[in-house]
Amino acid sequence: MSMDRHPEYQYLDLCKDILDNGADKTLFFNDVVLKEYKKKGQEPPFIRSVFGRQMRFDLGKDFPLLTTKKTFWRGIVTELLWFLSGSSNIKPLLGENNHIWDEWAWKHYQMWSDKKEFATQAEFIKKLTELPADDPFVLKYGDLITIYGRMWRRWPAKDGREIDQLAWVIEGLKSKPDRKSYVVSAWNPDFIYEMASEGQKSHVPPFCHTMFQFQVANGKLNLGLYQRSADLFLGVPFNIASYSLLLLMVSHVTKIPPGEFVHTFGDVHIYSNHFDQVKEQMTREPFPFPTVRLNPAVTDIDDFTQSDITLEDYQSHPSLKADIATIGGFSDGKMAGKPGV
Repeated sequence: MSMDRHPEYQYLDLCKDILDNGADKTLFFNDVVLKEYKKKGQEPPFIRSVFGRQMRFDLGKDFPLLTTKKTFWRGIVTELLWFLSGSSNIKPLLGENNHIWDEWAWKHYQMWSDKKEFATQAEFIKKLTELPADDPFVLKYGDLITIYGRMWRRWPAKDGREIDQLAWVIEGLKSKPDRKSYVVSAWNPDFIYEMASEGQKSHVPPFCHTMFQFQVANGKLNLGLYQRSADLFLGVPFNIASYSLLLLMVSHVTKIPPGEFVHTFGDVHIYSNHFDQVKEQMTREPFPFPTVRLNPAVTDIDDFTQSDITLEDYQSHPSLKADIATIGGFSDGKMAGKPGV
């Protein structure tokens, strides 16, 4: 990549790579999701994908919030703060009017509830929003069971402990920054498909963001993410910004200047019902990246709030809307035999 070329072209080039060279693949949809498509009179989408790609962004220069379409910044911030809290229940997100994970809770309710008192997702989410956080209905149906925050901050150990992987990494970076073992893993086979234990089976797909690693070189803090499965149009712009913000936050509390965010993909794909939007986005010329500033008074990763995180000088093209495909999970009440995403 030329030093003068806008770093967002890494993303746009990957869009072109997939459209031109990707393999078309069918997807697994469980019965609940197939019924939803049938109600709408729609055929389920397929994906076009490539394997093994990478992008790099220098956080010492600016912040890689994509500009060729408007990106949901408030959603990025509130979701990351939710992950950092260690919660697996969407109730705190609903309190922030963030509905990113609503469909997965709705899928759980449809699969597990005997009453079926709600005809629509909107009615179900309205009840979750109105009830107190300690209500049994919220505790049961708002809980996604397996979600990033739980694995990052409350990994369930076989001896009953909950391991805070991120806290261990942060303390290590402060005292022994040159170690190579600062990895946070979200991939826990005990929660995934046929491998999952009773009580830990979930309709949420196994973690797309499999693991991430912090590394210090030349006095700067780098963060590498391995993403096994990536929805390039809807998910990846969010993912780039979320992990870049995480890098800035950990840099801030460890007092190690930020370096690169390195985003490595396994299967990276575009859904067939996103092709037109991607082609439109590819015609747009990027604006300069914005800047993110953090409250200098914050010294602990757990103390950040929305008001401590400020986005400056963000200019973008208009948003591009597209439907998300909720796929994977259980089939006929059992764990599906192949991944959905």
